[in-house]
Amino acid sequence: MTKKTLPPPRWIASKTDLKKLLEDLAQVPRIAIDTESNSLHAYREQVCLIQFSTPTQDYLLDPIALTDLNLLSPLFEDPQIEKIFHAAEYDLICLKRDFGFHFTNIFDTMIAARILGYEAVGLGKILDQKFNVQVNKKYQKADWGKRPLTPKMLNYARLDTHYLISLREIFQSELVDRERWELAQEDFVLAASLNGIRDRQQLPGWERIGGRAKLAPRQATILNEVYLAREQLAEKLNRPVFKIVGNKTLLKLAVSQPRNRRDLEIDGFTSRQINRFGKSLLAAVEQGRCADLVHRTSSPRPSDAYLFRLDNMREWRKEKAKTMGVESDIILPRYMMETIAKENPCDNKSLATIMDKSPWRMRQFGDEILITMSKS
Repeated sequence: MTKKTLPPPRWIASKTDLKKLLEDLAQVPRIAIDTESNSLHAYREQVCLIQFSTPTQDYLLDPIALTDLNLLSPLFEDPQIEKIFHAAEYDLICLKRDFGFHFTNIFDTMIAARILGYEAVGLGKILDQKFNVQVNKKYQKADWGKRPLTPKMLNYARLDTHYLISLREIFQSELVDRERWELAQEDFVLAASLNGIRDRQQLPGWERIGGRAKLAPRQATILNEVYLAREQLAEKLNRPVFKIVGNKTLLKLAVSQPRNRRDLEIDGFTSRQINRFGKSLLAAVEQGRCADLVHRTSSPRPSDAYLFRLDNMREWRKEKAKTMGVESDIILPRYMMETIAKENPCDNKSLATIMDKSPWRMRQFGDEILITMSKS
């Protein structure tokens, strides 16, 4: 997996271990952090491992053995200690969901790689490129909720943080050289300020299934019922929902409306699926035939003027991204672009208010954005 022999990581599974870990981490200005969850093996995923690295030691914390991790909160919230992640968003979501943690002062090496225009920003690719370290990706799908973890799983987990501090130094130097350090700092602050919150409308489950827009009202109602039945089955068996039946299969059930085992066979269900889940799914279809019709969540149609401005902004952003060698959202995050198109600013002051969280982008792109808006 790696040509370098590393000292063994320290396993943290008791309150005494946790206190010693905190003492060690408090002595350094920055730490690397990652998590492993069991999303592919349980109905409700949970954080099953938290990895930490300092310049001299790797730690693996077992949150299954240690149910109270409140002692970590001051560390995560300390603005004097930098927390280094790779692709922080998912980790922050999981850590807030399971433990209520909030973070300040983060450095996200994936954000840095994207701002620098790296084509491959996965950690495995970057470790190979920068440190000649190869990581076995099969452990991404491992069941991290099982105990004991194998030595290979432990080694895989520690590699997710072991090199992050060195990688951070490399990326800071590259960001400074390319005059993008300030942009990266702004985006790190934004990532931390979200603190695991996804600003999205939470639709009913059936409305998050692709293809439902083509369904008739009764079919949509049946889709809702089979969706709820799948949730109940998955929770009872403690399995991810996709290991019961997939979304495409739910959609097929809503359309075909099977009445018996033979109909399920025609829909492509295996004998094992029918024996385990057939009765519940058929009952859900029957319930959907007589239930009150569901109603799609209404969403007001944006004005034509807004859509025209948004199209112009997208085209400008796309061309600017090409000149800088980055993805379009590095030029303007989607939420910022949509707000600009909605508010339609006509001067620097109003635009600066919208872009107050990114002064760098305002300085670099403000005049061009206003010109683009003036064409709308």
